[in-house]
Amino acid sequence: MGLSNHLYHDRIQTSMGRRRVDGDQHKDRLSDLPECIILHILSFLRTPHAVQTCVLSTRWKHLWKRIPTLNLNSFQFRTLKIFSVFMSKVLSLRDPSTALHTFYISRRGDIEPRLLKKFLNYVYFHNIHLQELVISLHGDIGLIFSCVSSCRALTSLKLSVGPTWRDPKKTLFPKSLNLPLLTSLDLEDFAFCGDESGCAEPFLEFTKLNSLVIRSCKVIDAQILNISSETLVNLDMQNNSSLFAKIKLYAPSLCAFNYAGSHHIHNIRGSGLSSIKQVNIESVHFSASQEDALVLFSWLLDFANIESLTVTSTALQILSLVPDLFEVKLRSLHKLKSLKIDLIRIYEGSLLVLMKEAMLKKAAAKSPKEGAKLRKAFETCFEPPAIPDGMVDFLRQNSPSAEVNLTTKYPSSFNLKQIGESIKGVKINNYRSRFSMRSSSSLPRLSVRSSSSSVASAAAAKSASDAAPASAAEPASAASPNLDPCLGEKDVKSSNKDDEEKHQHNTNAPLQDNGQ
Repeated sequence: MGLSNHLYHDRIQTSMGRRRVDGDQHKDRLSDLPECIILHILSFLRTPHAVQTCVLSTRWKHLWKRIPTLNLNSFQFRTLKIFSVFMSKVLSLRDPSTALHTFYISRRGDIEPRLLKKFLNYVYFHNIHLQELVISLHGDIGLIFSCVSSCRALTSLKLSVGPTWRDPKKTLFPKSLNLPLLTSLDLEDFAFCGDESGCAEPFLEFTKLNSLVIRSCKVIDAQILNISSETLVNLDMQNNSSLFAKIKLYAPSLCAFNYAGSHHIHNIRGSGLSSIKQVNIESVHFSASQEDALVLFSWLLDFANIESLTVTSTALQILSLVPDLFEVKLRSLHKLKSLKIDLIRIYEGSLLVLMKEAMLKKAAAKSPKEGAKLRKAFETCFEPPAIPDGMVDFLRQNSPSAEVNLTTKYPSSFNLKQIGESIKGVKINNYRSRFSMRSSSSLPRLSVRSSSSSVASAAAAKSASDAAPASAAEPASAASPNLDPCLGEKDVKSSNKDDEEKHQHNTNAPLQDNGQ
C-alpha cells in the first residue's frame, strides 16, 4: 500500500470490489477468476495502474508483484524524483521468482547513472525469459548495449537512446549484436557506421527479422544503407537523415513498406521488390526538387505489384514534377486495388514554386493569353491543386477499378466536394477536430482569399489550367471520444465544454456541438 502513495493523491474508486444490492453482499465476477487470468489481464496495464489494484481487496494486495511485465513511464509522474523512487521500489519489491517477459522503460531527459545501473542489473539477472524490451531514455549507451546483448531470448527490441547533454553526438549502433531470436527491431536516433566499401550493413546478424523500423537515423562514413534480409516482411522508415543518399534493399519476402519524411526522399535500389503489396508514402517535403520527383517515380516502377497505395497529396505534387509524366505508359500497378490520398496543404517552399512554374509553362505552351491569365491568378493567391489534374487516372491506368479514398485532417483548407467531383468513384473520409469552425460566408477561405478579384482570377485560371482552387468545406463534427479510463462521462462533457468556451473566447467563431 505504501508504494501506491507515490502515484496519485486519489485512490481508485471502482465497482470491482464488494458492493451491496438490495441489502445483500455480492462478490464481483472478476475476483472469481483464476489468478493466472487476473495476472494476464493486469499485464496489459502500466505498472503504476497495476500497483493501484492493491486497494481493491486483500487478495489483490500483492498480485502486482507477480505480473510478468514491467511498464514504467516517467510521463505518468508529476516529478522525475517521484518516478525514480517508484521505479526503485517496484524493482526491490517485485517477486524475484516471477519470470519477466516484457520490460518497458521511458524516461524523459538524462537518467541518473545510479538508477540506470539499477534497472539494467535487474534486466541482466531476469533476462532468461525476457522476450520484449523497450528502452527510451538518455544514458550510457555502452552499459545499455552490454545489457541488451545478454538478453538472448529477445524477440522484440525497441531502442530510443539519445545522447546525454555531456556528449550530444548521435548514438552509434554496434556493428555486432548477437540476438538470434529477434524478429522485431525498432530504432530511433541512431547512427550506423559504414565500412571500407562505403556501405553500412547494421542488420546482417538478425537472421529472423520480420519487422524493422528506423526513425531519425543517419549513416556516417558511407553513402549507402544496406538492408538485406530473407525474412523481412514489414519495413518502416521515418524522417531519416539526408546524409546518406541511397538505400540498397534486398528483401524478397517484404510485403509492407512505409516511408515518411519531411526533408529528403531516399533513392531505393535492389532486387526482390516486386513482393511488396502495401506502400505508404507520407511525404511533407515542401522543399522538394525534380530529383526527388524522379526518385518517387522510380519507386512506382520498382514496386510493380502494389495492391494498396497510400500517399500524401504533397507526394503526388512532387511526382507531378517529372517531365511529361502523363505520357508514360506504366509497366507497374496492374494489381492496384486501393488508392488512399491524405490531403495536405502547402503554404510555402520550393515545391510550391516549382509547381507554379510547371503550370505556367504548360499554359504558355497553349497560348500566351492562357499563360498571362494563370500568372495573374497566381498573383491574386490562386494555388496549384492539391491533387494534380490527371494524377489519379495516371496511377490507375492499369487498374481503372481501383478504389480511391480521400482523407484529411484539415477539411476547411479544401473544397472536398469539388475535388471529389473531379475524381471518378472517389470516397471522402473527412476527419475534423472538435475545435473546427463551421463554414460561414463571413469567414475567410484558407486557400483562396475572400475577395472578388481573387474569385474572378481563380475562375479565369481554372479555364486556363484546369486547376481547381482549394476552399472551405463544411463537414459534420464528431464527438471526441473519452480516452481517459479515470475520467467519467460528466467530466468529459465538462472538459469539452470548458475547452469549447475557451476556444470560442479566443476566436469569436461558432463551434460544433460535438454531438452533446
